[in-house]
Formats: sequence, C-alpha cells, structure tokens
Amino acid sequence: MFRKILIANRGEIAVRVMGACRKLGIAAVTVHSQADAAAPHALGADETHLIGPPPVAQSYLNIEEIIRAAVKSGAEAVHPGYGLLAENPEFARACERAGLVFIGPSPAAISSMGIKTEARRIMKEAGIPVVPGSGPLGTPEEAGKAAREIGYPVMIKASAGGGGIGMQMVEGPDVLEKSFNTCRARAQAAFGNPEIYLEKFIPGPRHIEVQVFADTHSNCIHLGERECSIQRRHQKIIEEAPSTLVGPEMRSRMGADAVRAARAIGYVGAGTVEFLADGEGRYYFLEMNTRLQVEHPVTEMVTGTDLVVEQIRVASGLPLSWSQEDVIIAGHALECRVYAEDPRSFRPSTGEITSLEFPRGENIRVDSGICPGYRVTPYYDPLLAKIIVRAGDRGGALELMREALDSTVIGGIKTNIPLLRDIVTHPEFAAGRITTDFIARHALA
Repeated sequence: MFRKILIANRGEIAVRVMGACRKLGIAAVTVHSQADAAAPHALGADETHLIGPPPVAQSYLNIEEIIRAAVKSGAEAVHPGYGLLAENPEFARACERAGLVFIGPSPAAISSMGIKTEARRIMKEAGIPVVPGSGPLGTPEEAGKAAREIGYPVMIKASAGGGGIGMQMVEGPDVLEKSFNTCRARAQAAFGNPEIYLEKFIPGPRHIEVQVFADTHSNCIHLGERECSIQRRHQKIIEEAPSTLVGPEMRSRMGADAVRAARAIGYVGAGTVEFLADGEGRYYFLEMNTRLQVEHPVTEMVTGTDLVVEQIRVASGLPLSWSQEDVIIAGHALECRVYAEDPRSFRPSTGEITSLEFPRGENIRVDSGICPGYRVTPYYDPLLAKIIVRAGDRGGALELMREALDSTVIGGIKTNIPLLRDIVTHPEFAAGRITTDFIARHALA
C-alpha cells in the first residue's frame, strides 16, 4: 500500500480523496493555487504545495508544476479526482515518467475513450449498441450527406468534447452549415480539436450510466446504474440510484454491456459507461468516463462501498474487494449538486461565504470543499458541495432530500438550492417521469 498520495485537484473532490487516504492510513498531499491558499483542501491536508496563480491553466492544469510537487513531497502515487487533468492521457504519461502511479486507467485507455468517434467504433466492434451516427466530419457537405443518411433531426457534437460544449440539435438542412461551423469553432477553442460528428437525435431520452470497476487481476464488475437525467445546459445537477426506469433484467443487460465495454479497452480502476435510453427499454452507448464521477456517492450509498478507497487499493496492485455476486443494491439514494450560481439564469455567483449550515442526520452525507469565510472566485467550477441522502425507498429518499435542502444555509452568494427544491418537490419528478429536458419542459428556469 502507498504511504503518501498527491491529490491533483481541488474543492470537494480533493477533500473526499483526503478522507479515503486517512481511512487507509496514507498521508495526503494537496496542491493549491494562490486563490485557494485558505481553502479546506489546502488547510486540511498533511502537506500542501503552491502550484501557481489563480487561472486554472497556470495552476491546476499545469502538469509540470504538479509533477514537481509530487516528486518533491515524496508521494508514490497521484489521484486526479475528476475534471481538470483526470482524463488527460498526457498527465497520466507524465506521472509514469516521473515514477509515480497514476490512480486511474492507462493512458491508452483514456485516449481510446477521449475521442468520441473512436469510442463509438470500439463499442460497435464490441457488440454494444450505439446511437446511429457518423464518423468524423471535415466539411458541411460531408455533414449534410451524413445527416441525410441518418435522418433529421440530428445532434452535432465535438469528437473530443465533453460537458455538452458545442453540442446542438439540428432539425433540418437549412441550419446545418451554420451549426456545423459553430460547433467546429467551439470544439477548436475548448479542446484544441475541431473534429465533429453527427448522431441521431433521440427525443426525450434518459441519461443512465453504469459504474464499472476492474483490477489488474482480470476481474471486472459493475455496481449498478445511476439516473442522471436532470440536467441544466447538458450538465447534471441531480442523480439517483437506482433508476426508476431500470428493472432487474435491464440492469443485468446494461451491466453486462458496461463490463464488456471496459474489457474492450483493457480498463483498470473505476469508470463509468454512459447510455441514452428511450424509455422503452432500448439504450445506446453514449460515452465512457475514464475516471471517478461527481455522482459516485449515490452508488456508494446503495451498495455500501467506498469507491475511492477501492481505487487506491486497485492502483496499488491488490485485487477487487468484491465479486459481482457481492454487489447488492439496497434502498434508494439521491444526490443534489449545490452550485454557486443564479438558480434561474445559471450565471455564476462569486463572493465570500458569510454563513454556512449543512444538514446532519442518519443517512445524510455532505461532500463539501467550502467553509465560512471561503471566497468563491470566477476561476473555477462553481460546484460547492453535494448533498446525498439514502432511504429504504425512493419516496423516503425524496422526503429526506427535501428536508436536507430546507436546512441548508449558504449566505453571501447565490446558489441553485431554490431550483433543486423546485425539482425534488415537483409531482412529475416524484412520479419518476424524468428526461434530460425536464427543466426546460417544466419551465423551471
């Protein structure tokens, strides 16, 4: 087992990984920018290193400085958290060159899933259903030909993309060229790769993902699914496990496909295979996230596992702690992401947190990276905390989440808590009738 791990991230996920390190008796090293010198992830670590000024490109994306800090600290491994450098194959390679264990999959596995057109090709060859679509497209003329073959409406997407950046629905040929050029420009600006592709538009889909875990001893399992359909601007804000759409038979099929996907790329560690489902039991591969997910706590709550502890164990060479038969889903869990943003316009909110109160109680968990006096800056993702609850059934989890949100106080800035309350008290949400356009369809923002 490792003696010291550097956490190459910030905020609540850095605090979360620190907690797992302490469970295992491992010293936790963090990195921080000048803006985060007084942040909980810096102050609470066994050791912390300044890696640059506030802009993320000069600090948390600065591979050279992070590697330097890891080597200087004497860390044996690096945990990337999620976001930032977590799915950057060059960072994983830099860790390897420096003699550090990257707590995650191989650079090759990250690369194979990082380009969506390549991921689609691999999944099709593995026999996993994918949304009808195209390969990489270089011109509006190529896109027009592909769209006619697929059939309108289509989704235009960035091959190297994520987070919905550049993604647009195109209803007909008259707007295809403009959408193509816009998506291509945004892809180049955001990812340094202008390549785009098309997928068939699936109306009113549900976004369901499966947690997989593999080790270096040829073991690979799944830990059930998460429902992630409640989104704003293609970003998840409420997740739950299990999904109200998925029954035992569908769970078995999706889980088997997710494991097949992981094995197809020689995956090691925690990963998530994401699917779009049409509400009638049909589902299609969307993408694979080669890292820990923001929403991993709902899986932990219903399976009684600690995925971060297991990441560290597997990265140290140990076999998985569980077999597929050991995975039992019990109860229902919900997670609400609390963002520093206006709940109606989604504009980020900055400033000092003047008061802070989180819910407490049995079956309530809060993963947070903030404290009273913490200053929310414009430099980083606005995620402040995650409120997670578990109950014996979905109705009980909904009631507990409503109470938890009502008892949460974050003063000094705007947050999306009013929107979260509107959603979890909505009768359609309570009935489980949810799709990725839920917020827009019910005019909640």
